[in-house]
Amino acid sequence: MSVLKCSDVSFSFGNRTILENASFVMQKGEHIGLIGLNGEGKSTFIKMITGALTPDQGRIEWCKRITTGYLDQYTTLTKGKTIREVLKEAFQYMYNLEQEMNELYERMADCTEEEMNQYLEDTGEIQSELETSGFYQLDARIDEVANGLGLGEIGLEHDVSALSGGQRSKVLLTKLLLAKPMILILDEPTNFLDENQIGWLRNYLANYENAFLLVSHDTAFLNSVVNVIYHMEDGTLTRYSGNYDSFMQMYELKKRQQNIAYEKQQKEIAHLKEFIAKNKARVATTDLAKSRQRILDKMEIIDKAKEQIKPTFRFKECGASGRFVITAADLVIGYQEPLSSKLNFTIERGQKVVIKGANGIGKSTLLKTLLGIIPPLSGECRLDYNIHYGYFAQEEEYSRNTALEEIWNLYPMMTNAEVRGALASCGLTKDKIESLMVVLSGGEAAKVRLCKIMLKECNTLVLDEPTNHLDVLAKESLKEALQMFKGTVILVCHEAEFYQDIATDVLDAEKWTTKIL
Repeated sequence: MSVLKCSDVSFSFGNRTILENASFVMQKGEHIGLIGLNGEGKSTFIKMITGALTPDQGRIEWCKRITTGYLDQYTTLTKGKTIREVLKEAFQYMYNLEQEMNELYERMADCTEEEMNQYLEDTGEIQSELETSGFYQLDARIDEVANGLGLGEIGLEHDVSALSGGQRSKVLLTKLLLAKPMILILDEPTNFLDENQIGWLRNYLANYENAFLLVSHDTAFLNSVVNVIYHMEDGTLTRYSGNYDSFMQMYELKKRQQNIAYEKQQKEIAHLKEFIAKNKARVATTDLAKSRQRILDKMEIIDKAKEQIKPTFRFKECGASGRFVITAADLVIGYQEPLSSKLNFTIERGQKVVIKGANGIGKSTLLKTLLGIIPPLSGECRLDYNIHYGYFAQEEEYSRNTALEEIWNLYPMMTNAEVRGALASCGLTKDKIESLMVVLSGGEAAKVRLCKIMLKECNTLVLDEPTNHLDVLAKESLKEALQMFKGTVILVCHEAEFYQDIATDVLDAEKWTTKIL
């Protein structure tokens, strides 16, 4: 039984075709991964099936009486509400039932016998529904899911208006999972989650009894939770059975078969053209030449399999720093309250240090303190006098500049062609280079931010979760660039598959945090 069916859906944005006569079917209980390179239109497709965008043509049909839940990271959270109050909104219909039941009890104080019998029947039905739905265990249920996704570390009585972007995303995801809709639609849910939280979500989704649609560039995560892949490429949607590894095997086989067919047809076309050229002018053979021409005209041309363009990241290097790049002495980090015990360490030239650990325990705060962006609560941090660093922040507010302007304003001595070339090497197409930063996808915006750092001469790179939003090819290129970089690297990352071949040292932030885990 299909719960969602899209038929011959087309959508264009400006001169660019996002989807063309695309079809998509979600069957009951399917766990679908929607994949594709940055900018292919995955988020656009989700907006269409959720009703935020209307397709230019085609039909999108949901099964009747279906409930859907969409992880929309742009949802507004009301200032003054606590995290717990927001999470309780997932069960608002239950609280409404409880209120209705209490109002009926109040009416029983002054009613006729006939009304009393009706009220008793109504309250009994409501009570039964509340018990069946687990209403009286809601607090425990909220605590379980909230703790699994790391909200317990923040504190459920925390005002949502004071949350970071990553913390806000966790609240929205937790609320969505608590609501248990028939269909889950998740766009990059592992961003801003640490390894433990990703593990919890992996287990939750693997055992999820209903259908879901998941957009993710985390191949390990996809492999463990999905049983169907839809690949989005050049305006088409192609369905594959199995997980991501199965998709890759079938995709590569399909490309090889297409290229074999292409080469065979090209030889046939060349043979036909040669025959036509030799025989069209001779009276005796002109009919044969015309016959071959008709065959050629009617031939359905096979295209060569498209080769996915891999971004090229390469960081400019400058003169070496001193031996000790960063020295921390009795360093305590935090804002109003300390997030760490006293830290004493050095990072030497050429080290590639990965900082891992649960979210919310101070990894980003440590980076900002080391770079002097925020002051320490106590102790000191000394930077080498000859350090030249490039910093990639985990979160960044985007301007109304185009991607082109974003780079050009920072490097005004570059020519238009040089800026375009730099952005193109990072995987941005012409239309994306000329697009506003605020309308780029998360992956495309991350590539622009990486481009800024690439154009700066550095001997030290400080990167805070740079793989968030990046597609598979971009991650591979970034990994290669960090391996080739001869300077010092300080990297916060939750993807072990990404950093394990880069790191010379791994620091576990959970060993020095003051937060209770």
